This record gives sequence, C-alpha cells and structure tokens, in this order.
Amino acid sequence: MTKKETDKKEIPTALKGMRDIIGDEHHKYQGFFEKAAEVALYYGFQPIDVPIVEREEVFLSTNGEDTDIVGKEMYSVKSKGTDKLALRPEGTAPVMRAYLEHGMQTLSQPVKFYYYGSFFRHDNPQRGRYREFKQFGIEMIGSSKSISDAMVIYLNAMILKEVGLTNIMIDINSIGDKESRAPYLRELTAYYRKHINHLCTNCKQRIKTNPLRLLDCKSVECQPFKEKAPQSIAHLSPEAKQHFKEVLEYLDALKLTYRINTNLVRGLDYYTHTVFEITEIPEERKADVHADNATQLEPTEKETEDRKIKNEKEDAANIPLSIAGGGRYDYLAKRLGSKKDIPAVGSSIGVDRVLLSPNYKGNAPRIVKKPKIYFIQLGFEAKLKSLEVIEVLRNARIPVAHSLNKDSLGTQLGIAEKLQIPYAIIFGQKEALEGNIIVRDMVTRSQETVKIAKLSDYIKSIK
Repeated sequence: MTKKETDKKEIPTALKGMRDIIGDEHHKYQGFFEKAAEVALYYGFQPIDVPIVEREEVFLSTNGEDTDIVGKEMYSVKSKGTDKLALRPEGTAPVMRAYLEHGMQTLSQPVKFYYYGSFFRHDNPQRGRYREFKQFGIEMIGSSKSISDAMVIYLNAMILKEVGLTNIMIDINSIGDKESRAPYLRELTAYYRKHINHLCTNCKQRIKTNPLRLLDCKSVECQPFKEKAPQSIAHLSPEAKQHFKEVLEYLDALKLTYRINTNLVRGLDYYTHTVFEITEIPEERKADVHADNATQLEPTEKETEDRKIKNEKEDAANIPLSIAGGGRYDYLAKRLGSKKDIPAVGSSIGVDRVLLSPNYKGNAPRIVKKPKIYFIQLGFEAKLKSLEVIEVLRNARIPVAHSLNKDSLGTQLGIAEKLQIPYAIIFGQKEALEGNIIVRDMVTRSQETVKIAKLSDYIKSIK
C-alpha cells in the first residue's frame, strides 16, 4: 500500500448497532451484573456461562419459521467446517442445551441458573435496542409448580428495585398448555381471517405460519383487530386455569403490581402457560404552560412544524420500554432432543434499557472504590520502587491513584487536588533510600514521615 493510499484510508468504526463500552459506562454494566447476581445467589441460583457461538439447530429447532429470530435477526457464522453456526440471539435455548448435554436431570430439581453477557440480533437499532445487547437471565429447569413462575417474576422485580427502578408494572398473561392451545388458535385464526384484507403484510403471513404472533403485531392498521381478538385466558384448560390462578395469588401475596394483558405473547415459539413483561412507568409529562397566554403571538407555520417535530421526538423518547420479560417453556426440551417434556421457567432483563432509566442508581462494581490516596513519586530511584509501594497498598485493600508517567511535584499535586483526593503520599529519592514515605494532608497541608512497612496501618488509622 502506497503512502497516498494510506493517507486516504479511513479509520474503521464499530459496526452498526454495536458499541465500545468504556470506563465509567463499563462500570455501570458491571455494577448491575454484580447486584443482579447477588440477588440471584441469595435465592439459590448458580452461575452458568454458555458459548457465544452455538450450532444453528439450537435456535432453529426451538423456534418456528415465523419468529423474527429465524426469519431475519439471527447472525449466521461461517466456519471452516461443515457445521452451521450462529451467534446466540437469546440465552434460554443454550442453557437448556447445557442442562441436557450434562445430564442435569439426575440432579435435585429444579436446577437454577443465572447468566449475563452479550447477545446478537440483526434488528433495526433504536432507543434501547442494539444488535449486540446485554442481558441478565435466570432459568429454573425441572419444576412445573406455579411458585416457580412467581419466583422468577419476583426476582426480576427485586433486581430492578435494588438498582433503583421501583416504579414498575408487570404485564402478565397465560397462553395455556397443549390442551388449551389448539381450540384457541382455531378461533383466533378464524377471527383474523375475517379481517385479512385489512391486515399488514406480516400478519397475512402469520395467519398461516404462527397465528399466536398476530397478537404481537405493532402495526397501526392491525391494532383495532388486536383489541377485539379472542383471549387466550378464555380458552384455558382446567389445569392451565388453576396454574395461572395460583401464579396471580403468589403475586398478590408478594404485593407486586401487575395487570393481566390478554394480548401479551412472547416472540419465541417455545413459551407456554405464564408469559410476562416488565416496564418502568414514566413520570407524567407536565404540560408546557406559558405564563402569559393572553399576550402570546400566534406561532408561525415553521414554529408550529418545529414544535410538532419536537413533540414527536419527546413522545418517542418517553414510550415505556419493556425492560424484562419471560415465562414458562415446558416443551422446549423435547425440541432439543429430550425424550420427554421438562418443565421450566425463565426470564431475561435488558440491561441496556435498565441503564437508560433516569432512576438507575449506577451501582459501582465492588472493585471500584474512590481513591483516598494519591501516590506522588520524584526521581528515578523512586520510580524503580513505586510499584512495590502501590502493591503494599493493594494488599491492604487501600485504593490509590497515581501518574507514574509524570515527573513534576507541582503537576502531580495539581492532579491530586483536581481529583479531590484527601491525602497524598510523596516518595522521592531520599525516601526510597531510607525506606520512608511522606504522607501529606491535602486540606491542612500538614505532612508526616512514615516507614513503608507501617504505611498501610498508618493510612487505615487516618481514614
């Protein structure tokens, strides 16, 4: 490549819908994960980390042809072998694959897992939606009891509460079991066929391939028909009705705020019985009231149009986002090759969306502590032994800031003052030879010389 070609070459950027997460933003993600994992651990869940790349069949066999994952969202991966691979678009199927592969049916049931990481879907990027996105998931495999459904919903609510999102709403529905599903789908399909000429293109196809997803449509032209569509809870078998009733009783006992949403279905085919989504309820927007309406001039056509665009943007920004969701998936195991159905229930929290909330606390990771000591070194001899001094402080769990690449005392003191760090330790050539260090109070400017061997004890005594 010639110098001219090199000069023209543009610096590569991250792919559309994918991001670099750096510094404080990374700490926010890490802080969320630590808090969520802490809650899950207290309820007996154990960590699992499944591969980012799976065989395509893990997702193709567990989802119908009409799901977005299969239809347009899944990232297929080219490999040197003959295997068809995919970047994981969700976590439930891989966790169930791991459960079956490692023979966990022999363990005490249910087996409870939590996981966290990146997932990938070739979706249209928008507010709170990325092509590489972060999720925290929990799965309970091996229990058909309604209390398992309630526990999963409760854990999601508790995790969100712990990170500051206390004003949440749980939408819940039951899409029934095998006995419920067939008669319901017949009635739902018959209802929508009466209006097929008025439906969007996707829904005209869904009538043939996956009628349940008609209720998941967001197109404006389909909304009037969705509102009057037959309801799944009106077709529940006695067993499914009892299961749903018990779940709601548990939520009442736990004092969780919920509403039955008869149009709620999940985008993946393997769900059955309980399905739920959680949204954060935004504060009501206050009207823009002018103090003196009587003397206000009539807005120009351009001002009216500008205000309309501004309001549309504000409305879009204030639409409540689903921040968590899940449900029961008793028939997933068979699709992955199990000889029998294995009851299970799980959920995932969209961490990117949680962090968008103005109420998110921004929990700091445990390893991140605001330093109370700024380490200043002067001269080559001091630089040689600087890392040893920092290691003494690290072993004593005393966080420290420093600029080992700086040489000037004034520069380093200036950085300490800018960072508002209360104490500085000064390590020069004389101190390096004598095994001492100077501790300086940045507020009073008082100083004291301390032996390096006793430095950590001294720092702890003044903190």
